[in-house]
Amino acid sequence: MGSLGSPIVVGFIDSPEGRAAVDRAILEAKHREAPLVIVNSQRGGASLDRAAVQALDTEVDAVAEQAKRQGLEVRVRQLVRDEDPAADLISVAMEEDADLIVIGLRRRSPVGKLILGSNAQSVLLEAPCPVLAVKAE
Repeated sequence: MGSLGSPIVVGFIDSPEGRAAVDRAILEAKHREAPLVIVNSQRGGASLDRAAVQALDTEVDAVAEQAKRQGLEVRVRQLVRDEDPAADLISVAMEEDADLIVIGLRRRSPVGKLILGSNAQSVLLEAPCPVLAVKAE
């Protein structure tokens, strides 16, 4: 784990959970006087069309601007490939020597968890640093 001021890594998707995670990560980064690393990981790789990629860029840029307006140093890691989003988030946290990972949670049925797996569970179990899980209101 890094020292005081090491980055806060936040997983972002354009959803209530993603926005709640970013809002909390901004508060944590301000409190800790730490840079914020925004990770947007999408499956699709080469199969994702240009319009979808442009939409992702716009969403992530807006979130980065929100954090910059708060006076934070912000780095964006937008990953569009065939990797698991949880693995991408963990990988970035390790590369950045992050002090904290912030993720958003959504309520899912037991069957949904069984069929689809859980990115949040993977991050919680495999993260190299503490994880703050935020529920959307």
